[in-house]
Amino acid sequence: MTGGDSNTIGDVWSPNPVNNEQSASAYRKAGIVMMFPALRGGNDNPGVHEGFLGEVDDVLAAAAYLAKQAYVDPDRIYLGGHSTGGTLALLTAEVSTRFRAVFCFGPVADIDGYGGRFTSFNPADPREAALRSPGRWLESVRSPVFVIEGAGGNIDSLLAMRGATHNPQIRFVPVKGADHFSVLAPANRVIAQKILADSGAATSITLSATEISPQ
Repeated sequence: MTGGDSNTIGDVWSPNPVNNEQSASAYRKAGIVMMFPALRGGNDNPGVHEGFLGEVDDVLAAAAYLAKQAYVDPDRIYLGGHSTGGTLALLTAEVSTRFRAVFCFGPVADIDGYGGRFTSFNPADPREAALRSPGRWLESVRSPVFVIEGAGGNIDSLLAMRGATHNPQIRFVPVKGADHFSVLAPANRVIAQKILADSGAATSITLSATEISPQ
């Protein structure tokens, strides 16, 4: 799940600079099947942007489609997202155990953190905001989730969520020497190799800040 307008998919194939590698090319280079789903209201899709609500259903529908493909192991589907895509990935993990593991780069704890961008709901209705704020639903996570962010990025949300839950399924990985963008390339290289080796009955993936530090 890409950042920004995560409903709409643009060019995710062209090379990106190493300090802002948003194409997640490490997985493709490792031979891992990648899917970038366009969601409701994005590209030529029907519907409208709901801002982190119905889009969760779209992510799960994309995973269901992916699982039916002959070249995909339905028991080894992972979900990842960066920025707004990380927020959406975390919300999805809070309502579903469909994914073997979920990797959320730089999500916000509270949807208000976007200052009205990327949202399309009535801000006067606090329930609308609460439904879209993953920091409120961390105890609902029932499968492995990694929340990753550079110390120079959206680190306040990571720290707030880490302090708000003792859910053992969620691992928080703050990375020194990285920001919201430079954390992507080193982390994805490490995660790709761990996915290739993750062949047991349940995921054995662990992840530490030391492993993915860009320094």
